[in-house]
Amino acid sequence: MAVNRDADASRLAAESIAKDDPTGWFERLYAEAAAGDAVVPWDRDQPNPMLVEWAERRAADGVGRRALVIGCGYGQDAEYIARLGFVSTAFDISPTAIAEVRQRFPESSVEYVAADLLDPPAAWRNAFDLVVESITVQSMPVSVRDTAIANIRRSVALGGQLIVIAGIRAEGEQVSGPPWPLTWSEVNSFAAEGLRAVEIEANHETQRWRAEFIRSTAR
Repeated sequence: MAVNRDADASRLAAESIAKDDPTGWFERLYAEAAAGDAVVPWDRDQPNPMLVEWAERRAADGVGRRALVIGCGYGQDAEYIARLGFVSTAFDISPTAIAEVRQRFPESSVEYVAADLLDPPAAWRNAFDLVVESITVQSMPVSVRDTAIANIRRSVALGGQLIVIAGIRAEGEQVSGPPWPLTWSEVNSFAAEGLRAVEIEANHETQRWRAEFIRSTAR
C-alpha cells in the first residue's frame, strides 16, 4: 500500500488552524518526525531541481553576495546556495528543524536560525541579494498569505533577485491543503514595492511555478 506522505502534515495543520494558529503545526510536525512518529513530506536528499536548473541557467555566482532561504526545513536548498558562494542565512519557524539541520550539516557555512516569516527580524529588510522561496508560502493558509508574501518581498536588496517555486492552482480553485498551491495572481503579487517580474514559468509536467523577480527601485 502506498504511503501518504502528506497525511501527518494535513492532520497537524487542520488541528492548528482550528485553534486559530496557522503556523503552529510546523514545530509539531518536526518534533513528531524527530521522535519517529511522523513524516515531513518535503524531506529530501537533494536541492529542488527547479532551483538548480535556474541557477545553472543563470550561471549564478554568489561571491560577495548575501542570500536568504525561506523556510529552510532540513537545509538542502540552503546548502546548495552556499556552494554557489553566497554568504547564506536560512531560517525556519521550527526550532526542532533548525536543530536537526545543524546536526545534518555540522560543518556548514550557512547561518541557520529559528525565525517567523510572519514577523521576521527587522535587520533582514532590504538586506539580501538573493532570496529563495521554495514551497513555503503554499504550506501556509490563505489567511496569512499576504503577510508572508510581503515579508519575503521586503527582504530583497536593491538590485537583488527573488526566486519563487510553488505548486500551481487555478484561479478560484478550492483545495483542502496543505499544501495550498498558488494561483498566477498570487505568484504575480510578489511584483510590488519595487520588485518587478523577470519571468513567471508554469511547468505543467511537474505542476510547479518558477518565478524570478528583481528589485529595481528602493523601498
